[in-house]
Amino acid sequence: MKPAPASAHFAGPFALATLSAPDGPTFPALVTADELVVDLRAALNDDGLIIRQLLEQWPTLLPRLRSLAEDGDVKRGALSEFRVHAPVEPRQVFQSGANYRQHVIDLHVAHRPPGDDRPEDERRAEAAEIMDRRADEDLPYVFIGLPSAITGPYDEVVLPSWAEKPDWELELAAVIGRPAHRVSAEEALEYVAGYTIANDLTDRGTVFRRDMPQIGTDWLRSKNAPGFTPLGPWIVPAESVADPGDLRLVLKLNGETMQDESTKDMIFDVARMVSYASQTSQLLPGDLVLTGSPAGNGLHWGRLLRDGDVLDSAITGLGAQRTRCVAEVAS
Repeated sequence: MKPAPASAHFAGPFALATLSAPDGPTFPALVTADELVVDLRAALNDDGLIIRQLLEQWPTLLPRLRSLAEDGDVKRGALSEFRVHAPVEPRQVFQSGANYRQHVIDLHVAHRPPGDDRPEDERRAEAAEIMDRRADEDLPYVFIGLPSAITGPYDEVVLPSWAEKPDWELELAAVIGRPAHRVSAEEALEYVAGYTIANDLTDRGTVFRRDMPQIGTDWLRSKNAPGFTPLGPWIVPAESVADPGDLRLVLKLNGETMQDESTKDMIFDVARMVSYASQTSQLLPGDLVLTGSPAGNGLHWGRLLRDGDVLDSAITGLGAQRTRCVAEVAS
């Protein structure tokens, strides 16, 4: 399948991207709302420039990027001439689970640990109680993902032969623009350079260890196969996103809507997620903080991913992805 045509449907006058010409190397780009591309290597006179280096200079570089977006004399190309890659190569990926209220209830019911035979109503009530307690105690659920799982927003994703129940999870991802360590929720958004789209694919069949159920979840195996995190297409500057707490996430499977929810349903908003992750770790420019996925994954619908499926994913103001799933070819 050919990659979906890139379309600059994002909020604000510009966004950042990583692009390549046919058979050419990737390069950092400024993409304008009218679908024109500025090669930032030339514009900033740095042939080795990558997006992460831009984010390391974000507070001082942002005014220059605004000027480039408005400067009609800067050389530009048509977006349609380029391939779109994942917009950034992060050093760290902070992932979040159980952060949308309805989604947590659905997962709590569906992910029945071995030996738990309680009725559904009891398990739903338990999930609601757990969420209320977590919110009161300010305890988001954050774990670490691998940058090697990231792929482009229009790339095919190979479903590994061992993955019994591959599933989708559309998520809003915050992109860090300043080193952040032990920042408060009140100041956390000052450390966010922008936002992008992530689809945190998960093999439900390997979430829990069958050999040792008491050890808990196995996120390495269930979430980090190559290509399991389609990312992008753009990094939209935070200043162009009016309210990250009021964005609509929509995921369609072969044209049928499966997820359709607002970030209003988050238990912990972006600021609290970034702050929480920073209490333990130092967040670095270019790092990703994924904020969880709303209700409507495949486990809920009883329909997991299979060969040939096409996922179309969109978040308000951030553009859209298209991902085709292909089964792993036996060697």
